[in-house]
Amino acid sequence: MEKVTIRVPASTSNLGPGFDCLGVALRIYNSITVRRMKDHRHQEKIVAEAANLFFKRTKLRPFAFSCSGKEKIPRSRGLGSSATVRLGIFHGLNELTGRALDRLSIFQLCAELEGHPDNAAPASFGGFTVARGENFQRFDVASRLKFVLLIPDLEIQTSAAREILPAKISRMAGVESARNACAITAAFAARDYEKLRGVFIDQFHQPFRKKLIPFLPHVIAAAEKAGALGVFLSGSGSTICAVTLRNPQRIASAMKRAARASSAKSATAARSTFSQIAITAADNRGVQIRH
Repeated sequence: MEKVTIRVPASTSNLGPGFDCLGVALRIYNSITVRRMKDHRHQEKIVAEAANLFFKRTKLRPFAFSCSGKEKIPRSRGLGSSATVRLGIFHGLNELTGRALDRLSIFQLCAELEGHPDNAAPASFGGFTVARGENFQRFDVASRLKFVLLIPDLEIQTSAAREILPAKISRMAGVESARNACAITAAFAARDYEKLRGVFIDQFHQPFRKKLIPFLPHVIAAAEKAGALGVFLSGSGSTICAVTLRNPQRIASAMKRAARASSAKSATAARSTFSQIAITAADNRGVQIRH
């Protein structure tokens, strides 16, 4: 085999209080094509790191390859774009070398490079996932549950979004967040999505990251008023995700109006043009390999 294309879904992670462990794969995709080459080429850092780790762990002889992609997932917006690239490289090289690794091992390699498993798990396996280190559980998500994404033209690096977090929070804040994360998991596992209402409140990261995304509280309030079950910062942002069983267009319009209204009050928001609204559902398949 000389060439393979890997399709990997976007993912929304944390879901508010499920910091670094909860995630859902979404029907927005990057496609990564990996092709054997005769001569080595310069690769982006993210590609080279994944390739080096793959050959190190498999103990296979490295070979020259090229990597190209069709990207529909915006970068640095909290939608797991880096995980899609890493998974694309891992699975691409794995196919070209006769499948030295299984899917679980590739997920674990991706989580290692990411530093957290909450995007790697849903992107690998699809659905709603609960990830704990190298282990995970997954549940299919019904197509009737819609995800409304406000995707600002504002890049946020994960490293910067982590640096802003405090070393400690109060015990009660931790208890509230843990309780809500459990409720989210139970609702997805039971497919009782009405039980998601009011459980995305978080004390682990969102109160601190609104310094980077000052329009976040206004958008959350507007979406909930328009009927969303709940709203949260997707990953480390800047995307804001609303979850709903009905009226996604009305919720999308409310989110966009709130973001625009807040721009007059904030220099950061004023620099952001809210370039995309996406309404999608969960992807239950995860990584797909196309020869």
